[in-house]
Amino acid sequence: MSATASAATSPPAPATAGPGGGGRRHSPRAAEARWGTILAAPAALHTLIWIGIPIVVAIGLSFTKYDVINAPEFIGFGNYATIFQDGIFWTSVLHNVIIAGIGIPVSMFLALVFAVLLNRAIPGQGIFRTMVFLPHITATVAVAMIWLWIYNPSGSGLMNTVLGLIGIGPLPFLTSPSLALGSVILVTIWQGIGLKMLIYLASLQGVDTQLYEAADIDGANFVQKFFRITVPMLKPATFFILVTSLIANFQTFDLIYILTEGGPANATSVVTYRIYQTAFQEFRMGLASAQSVILLLMLVGLTFLSRRIVGGTDGD
Repeated sequence: MSATASAATSPPAPATAGPGGGGRRHSPRAAEARWGTILAAPAALHTLIWIGIPIVVAIGLSFTKYDVINAPEFIGFGNYATIFQDGIFWTSVLHNVIIAGIGIPVSMFLALVFAVLLNRAIPGQGIFRTMVFLPHITATVAVAMIWLWIYNPSGSGLMNTVLGLIGIGPLPFLTSPSLALGSVILVTIWQGIGLKMLIYLASLQGVDTQLYEAADIDGANFVQKFFRITVPMLKPATFFILVTSLIANFQTFDLIYILTEGGPANATSVVTYRIYQTAFQEFRMGLASAQSVILLLMLVGLTFLSRRIVGGTDGD
């Protein structure tokens, strides 16, 4: 058979991608990246439209004097100068710090304890998990109404009824400047345990049981295993819970609005409620935008600070 006949009958060689990229074959990694981009596009578009653009608009309005009715008037850093002289705003920031400094560590500790206890096979395990998680999925308005009844200073209030049995009360939990903030903190702790417990519980499912078996062989007790194995292995979950709890704390509004409306005498006013007052009661939208920018910067700073304290998710 001649060379010409062999060339005519031999199958064509498969196309390969040359240096110029003229081939049609794509690697699995490229296909995965392409599909990842396609699937992430709706969420990215949503974030851009409903979060990115409003942030840019708020930053722009923060340099203006704007009351909704009249056109914005550029005033430079005038709003920021006003904020630094606004005692109520910084008092509200302090209240957020107090709520976070007390409520978040307490709720995280209780959530971890509940998660460890409910991670074991006990009778009624599902019922107990549901009971702990239920306050989180309950609407905040409903939660606030329940606690309004609990804190009711009259004889019908549950808290004062219980205290009355031991000869204490009735106490003005939500109308006393010295008691109102502590009463709000108690509500945030009660409402926040459920989600934190669920995250810890999911993380505990991924802890290698061989670590506990090895600790048992070495004679470690429950407390030693808790602090030497459980807590370090849950560091990524702890970082996530801490950051999300800080952000949620500085976004608290409806609970304060229903329970105390920032009172008495601004004793429970928080940043978001102060921004609401500035924007929708005083109609100073430019100033409210500047307050929102300050809040955004604080949240970014707290996120980085949390990573430094907890060590992030990579165990460093």
